[in-house]
Amino acid sequence: MNRKMLFKLVNDLAMTVLMLIAMAYYITGNMIHEVVGVVVLILFIAHNLLNRRWYKAILKGKHNIPRILQIGINLLFLVTMVLMMISAVLISSDLFPFIPINNDMTLRQIHVQTAYWGFIIMAVHIGLSWGMIINSVRRMTGITGTSHIRTIALRILAVLIVAYGVHSSIEGEMGSKLFTYNPFGWFNDDSTIRFLIDHLSIMGIYIAGTHYALKFIQRQERKAVQKN
Repeated sequence: MNRKMLFKLVNDLAMTVLMLIAMAYYITGNMIHEVVGVVVLILFIAHNLLNRRWYKAILKGKHNIPRILQIGINLLFLVTMVLMMISAVLISSDLFPFIPINNDMTLRQIHVQTAYWGFIIMAVHIGLSWGMIINSVRRMTGITGTSHIRTIALRILAVLIVAYGVHSSIEGEMGSKLFTYNPFGWFNDDSTIRFLIDHLSIMGIYIAGTHYALKFIQRQERKAVQKN
């Protein structure tokens, strides 16, 4: 694995973990929340600079269903993150208190809603690239062969993660967080570890769902080509 690919993986992993930490607002407090948010912004800019060739190639090549889905999700993720970051700066009370905002309730709503939607879209975004991520990890770890036992074990693990993710999503009222703004926040008394496990498992629902849905679509497209 070349250094650029390794840096991309480390950058994306750090951004994902820090986005989760930023969501734990009532655990970290406002100052840490804002500092982590600034770091996420820097990593997000780096992510887009490292993948700038992708933007240049959007209109080039064949636009099949998987590629259209990827373009749509990636652009939606970009818009969501931009809205979240702009609203974050405007409502900042610790790092950017000098920005005068008379009525920031609408901006707070935009920030909270885009944060939760960005969390879900980020998981779908990762799911679209999961095959590439796994291949990169295999090359990095030297795993080249296939193993039925390993495959079965990983699929069982995926099912368990998704099952716990569904439980966490229902218990944490994720649906309400996506569609309903609560000006008083969504406070819970979970520990940091519990918070991370719950939200990683919720991400697992969308990563696994997107990954296997994409594999199904690609399989159907190959069958269609073979028939023709």
